[in-house]
Amino acid sequence: MNPKTNRRVPTSQFLFGSIVILVGLLLLLETTGLVSTSDLLVYVPVLFVGIGVWALVQSRFRNVVGPIVLIFVAGAWQLVALDYATGDEVVAFWPVLVIAFGLSILLGQVRSRARTTNTAFTNAFAAFGGVEKRNTSKAFEGADLTAMFGGVELDLRDAGIEDQPAQINVIALFGGVEVVVPRDWNVQMDVLPVLGGASDDRPRHENTTDETDLVVTGFAAFGGVSITD
Repeated sequence: MNPKTNRRVPTSQFLFGSIVILVGLLLLLETTGLVSTSDLLVYVPVLFVGIGVWALVQSRFRNVVGPIVLIFVAGAWQLVALDYATGDEVVAFWPVLVIAFGLSILLGQVRSRARTTNTAFTNAFAAFGGVEKRNTSKAFEGADLTAMFGGVELDLRDAGIEDQPAQINVIALFGGVEVVVPRDWNVQMDVLPVLGGASDDRPRHENTTDETDLVVTGFAAFGGVSITD
């Protein structure tokens, strides 16, 4: 069994949800007057910076846009909360988010060109429209899928994986990404949703192995990422 699939480390989704719950508890203590937590709430943004860094490392820097957006926004929020910067000064740097998005697209194209003779890798980009792709490689390695005001569908029902796990990085901005996989694949979702959603919509079944076949990482904002069969 591949040793890298046996590690049980918290996903960015798990950390994000845990921190949201923690912030809610701190706010509840403050609003009910049970305990004053205002001093702790000032440092909440740095927790979200940590999530962004964790997501970058966990995806081996394939997932760029989501974590960078989170790090930038949370970092700016922290500077304002500590009075090191004003809101107007921070807003002036919003084009950094556009640069991050463009960088992610370019990195995806570079990875795709490096595999132009290797059908084991798929790249798809949809803007204001839809893209459907199918991969039938028996040695599928991964994909970069980006949907911006559009939709991307990748069909892997006839694909196979030799070196587990394969990895798909997705970006869904005001759009949706759907990955169709065989029902018996063990899929790990580690998509960071910010006002978006990520789910494995396949019917539940008993896994015969703990080995992960596919890892899906990425970022969804005002959009969604789904796994179907």
